[in-house]
Amino acid sequence: QSQLVESGGGLVQPGGSLRLSCVASGFTLDYYGIGWFRQAPGKEREGVSYISRWGGNTDYDDSVKGRFTISRDNAKNTVYLQMNSLKPEDTGVYYCAARLYGTIWYNFLEYDYWGQGTQVTVSS
Repeated sequence: QSQLVESGGGLVQPGGSLRLSCVASGFTLDYYGIGWFRQAPGKEREGVSYISRWGGNTDYDDSVKGRFTISRDNAKNTVYLQMNSLKPEDTGVYYCAARLYGTIWYNFLEYDYWGQGTQVTVSS
C-alpha cells in the first residue's frame, strides 16, 4: 500500500524550531514533486513549500520565506521541512503530499498521495 507518513510535529515556543519528516512507503519518491501544506482550525488548507522531483526547484509561501527550508533525500525516500523562527500563526496540522505532474504547486487538487498529518503548535 502506497502511503506517506509525517513526523516531527509538537509543541514549541515562539522563536523555536522543528524539523518535519515525510517518509514514503510502497512507492519511491524519486519521480514525485513533494508539497507541504498546513491547515489551521477554521481555515482552508494552504501550501507552505514545494520541492521538485530531483530537488532542483523549491518554492515557498511568502509567510515562511527565510524561515522554512525544504529538502529531500531520495536515498531515504524522505522529504524534510526545517522550520525556524516559528510564530504562533504557524500553528496547524502539517501534511506532506506527492504529485507526479502539475503546474501550480500550492493547488492541493494536483496531488496524488497525502499523509495523515502532524500537529504543530507554536505557543508560549
